[in-house]
Amino acid sequence: MTRVIMGKKGSGKTKSMIEMINNAVQTEHGNVVCIEKGNKLTFDIHYNIRLVEASEYDIANYTALKGFISGMYAGNYDITHIFIDSLTKITGGDCDNETEKFLDWVNKFSDQHDIKFTITISDDADLAPEGVKKYF
Repeated sequence: MTRVIMGKKGSGKTKSMIEMINNAVQTEHGNVVCIEKGNKLTFDIHYNIRLVEASEYDIANYTALKGFISGMYAGNYDITHIFIDSLTKITGGDCDNETEKFLDWVNKFSDQHDIKFTITISDDADLAPEGVKKYF
């Protein structure tokens, strides 16, 4: 299952995600991971959540992020949910066809490995490509 939460800056995406992350630690039967850029969530999420600061790993594009996610899973098969906050800020791009391809890959990876993904994107949801909207 892949879910995208998209909206302009200040629309409440991160606040909503923090609630979902903290609820996931209570309901998931495996490990929960949150990938973010910066340290804004450090004090807002439960200490049992594995918080990964993407800047430390030089994730410059979607290909690198795919490898990063695959490597995390290869090292820990107990991951049941991955949250990605501000996807396009981590990869340094805009919400475009590459984002759509990445989300399709994530959805396939999710189905293959029974992992849930929740992803936020800071951009106008009305301008999103149709391939991104299908994950709303």
